[in-house]
Amino acid sequence: MFSTTKMNKELCFSIVVPFFNEEGNVAILVERIDRELAALNQEFEIICVDDGSSDSTFNVLREIAEVYQSVKVIKLRRNFGQTPAMVAGIEFASGKVVITMDGDLQNDPADIPRLLSKLDEGYDIVVGWRRNRKDKLISRKIPSMIANRLIGKVTGVPIKDNGCSLKVYKAEVIKNVPLYSEMHRFIPAMAQLVGSRIAEVDVRHHPRIHGVSKYSLSRIYKVLLDLITIKMIASFKGRPFVWFAYISAPFLVLGVVILAVGIFIIHDGNPISIVGTGLLSLALSGFLLLSGALAELIYRAGDQDVKRLSFTTVSKLISENSYKIKNELL
Repeated sequence: MFSTTKMNKELCFSIVVPFFNEEGNVAILVERIDRELAALNQEFEIICVDDGSSDSTFNVLREIAEVYQSVKVIKLRRNFGQTPAMVAGIEFASGKVVITMDGDLQNDPADIPRLLSKLDEGYDIVVGWRRNRKDKLISRKIPSMIANRLIGKVTGVPIKDNGCSLKVYKAEVIKNVPLYSEMHRFIPAMAQLVGSRIAEVDVRHHPRIHGVSKYSLSRIYKVLLDLITIKMIASFKGRPFVWFAYISAPFLVLGVVILAVGIFIIHDGNPISIVGTGLLSLALSGFLLLSGALAELIYRAGDQDVKRLSFTTVSKLISENSYKIKNELL
């Protein structure tokens, strides 16, 4: 439990906010976050991740960090995208509860106490639901609605708003969820694979005032690919060899049939031979089975150093100019 009346002597909350060219929003958002979390009377930190901004976002963050003791700044070497930026912040978060949100002022920090209250009821993850989104209908709302329904259907996790970045997690849960590509949308589905309890709470959503949106319809392709990956993980978790066996079966059958036909043609005295094609199909089937065996081996024995590798990978993304985070990289 993470009641706001407990744990006064230790770091309770870590809030992670990725920024990419948000120089007009940074100061306002940090001030609002600091005010809301300070009212909870708990120790907290605000980890601001500059995702390779080309404007003055990082400079503004450095200035803010001089004023707010709770602010730490991570600067990525270039623009990697929202998910890697979140991973970088989460990796260095020290709080027992991790809170994530967007840096565009569309999420409201005033909703954080309600999400924390819901987490106190025994949940592992609490997801924000932007019931009344203030985005464009054609380019944002409709694609998001279709994507959420598709994600819910495929993963079996009926979250109404997977794309909302305002989420609250128990640290031991989110730090063990593998994230890459655009996977931050699938955190609830990934977390439920290990039995996490998930709740959803209505949150406010404001229209963008400063800067421009970083989202476009081109992300649909990445989301669909990630959805296929999630489905594969969910369906064949713990038994990758079975998945490869399913794929190899049609080629095995095809190879046997082609060989049988080819041998019959040769036996009949016909000079035309398709034996090579049959052998190729059998070879492909064998290759897939061997790949499945390798995947099984990696799954069974290859996750022992996941945390160390994750930390090393994230560290390579971070610029030496990061502020108040340098000592943790040594």
